[in-house]
Amino acid sequence: MDLSVHVRRKRLGLAAVGMVAMLLGVAACGGSSGGGPSAAGGSASRATVTVGVLADVTGAAASGNKSSLDGFKAGTYYASRQGYTIKYVVADTATNPATVLSAAQKLVTQDHVLAVLAHSALFFAAAPYLTAHNVPVIGFAQDGREWFSSPNMFSITGPTLNDEVTTTLGQAMKKLGVTNLATLAYSVSPQSQAAANEAAASAKLAGVKVGYQNVQLPFGTTDIGPVVLAMKNAGVDGFFATVDPNTAFVLLKALQDQGVKLKASLLPTGYGGDLTQAGPGATQTVQGSYFSLAYEPVEMQTAATKQFESDLKFAGVTGEPTFAQYDGYITMGLLVRALKAAGADPTSASLLTALRGIHDWDGLGLFGPGKTYDINQKKITTGECLFVSKYEGSAFTPVQGALPICGTLTDQKIQRAS
Repeated sequence: MDLSVHVRRKRLGLAAVGMVAMLLGVAACGGSSGGGPSAAGGSASRATVTVGVLADVTGAAASGNKSSLDGFKAGTYYASRQGYTIKYVVADTATNPATVLSAAQKLVTQDHVLAVLAHSALFFAAAPYLTAHNVPVIGFAQDGREWFSSPNMFSITGPTLNDEVTTTLGQAMKKLGVTNLATLAYSVSPQSQAAANEAAASAKLAGVKVGYQNVQLPFGTTDIGPVVLAMKNAGVDGFFATVDPNTAFVLLKALQDQGVKLKASLLPTGYGGDLTQAGPGATQTVQGSYFSLAYEPVEMQTAATKQFESDLKFAGVTGEPTFAQYDGYITMGLLVRALKAAGADPTSASLLTALRGIHDWDGLGLFGPGKTYDINQKKITTGECLFVSKYEGSAFTPVQGALPICGTLTDQKIQRAS
C-alpha cells in the first residue's frame, strides 16, 4: 500500500553536532544576484543588502547541509526579480561548536551583516551571541529549541515538535503493515531525539510495537554493527531514523546484509540529490524506501516547484534538488518577504520588526496550495503535513494520498528518560 508518510517532520529533526576539530575559518563568497531571470515588466532595484550564511560546509554534518549554499544562491535570483540584490558572506562551521561561535562573531563585528541565514546542525552554539546582539536569524530549525525561545530567530517552517505527539507516523506505519518499529536518533541533537521519540510514541498509539529505540547514536556515525544486530534480534520490520543520509544509507545496507526484511523504511533525510549523488550503491540499497519533505517534491511539477528548479538552474544546479537546497532557497525567500516590509533602507532592527509581523508564510508556494505557517508561533497546535515520495528504479514517485498527508495533534506527551 502506497500510503507512506515519510516523516520528514517539519523539523526534520535530524542534524545535530559533530565534534570535528577542523577550524577552517570564515570564507567569503560573493552571493550577488546580478543577472538571471527577471519578472515580467521588471522591478526597480529597492536595496542591496549583505547577509551572513552560517552553514556546515565541511565536517560531519556536511553530507546533509553543505548543498544549502546552492539553495541560497538560487534564492538570490528570486530576490533579483523582487528588486533586491542580496550579497552574502559564507561562514563554514566545520561542524565544530567553537567555530560556529567565532564565525558568527566575525559576521557581526567584521562583515557587519544585516541578518544571518542559518543551515547548521549546531547553530545553537551561536544563538546566545546573536540573540544578545539582536541580529535577525532566519533558517531551518534543525538543531534545538532555541529557535522557539529566542525572539530574534525565525524558522522557515514554523514551530516543530518538542514533546507533542501526532498521529501521522503511527497511522502510516500501520497502513504499511509494520508491526515492530525501530527508531533512531543522534545523541547531541535535541531535534533529532524529539523526532525519533515522537515517532515511537505515535506508533504505540496506533498499536505498533516499538521493538528498538536508540536516541544515543554518535553524530554522523557509520559504525552501526551492534545497532543493526540489536535491531535484528528485536525482530523489527519497520525503520525510522532522524539521522543524516550517510548514517541512514549504511544502516539500511547493513540490515539487508543481515537478512532483515523491512515492510517499510521511512527516511526523513536523503531525498533527491542527497541520494542520487551518493552513488549506485546507495540507490540500490534504498529501492522501495519512502522519503518525506515538508515541501512539494519537484516531481509534482507545480508552479512553485518549476520556479524553484528554474532558479536552481540559473544558479548552476542541475539534477534532483536536495532538502538543504530547498531550505536555503526558502530561507532567502523569507528574507525577501521581510525586506519588503522593512523599509527602503532596512536595518537589523527594522528587519526584526518586519519578521515579527509575518504570520502567513507560504514558503514561496512550496508548502502547497493555501498552506502557510506563522513564523512567530512557538508551539505546534495542529498535526503535521508531509509530502511523501517512494524511490523505485531510478526515480522518486510522489505517493498519491500523501501529497501531503496530514496527521492530528493528540493529548499525548513524549515520556522522556530521567
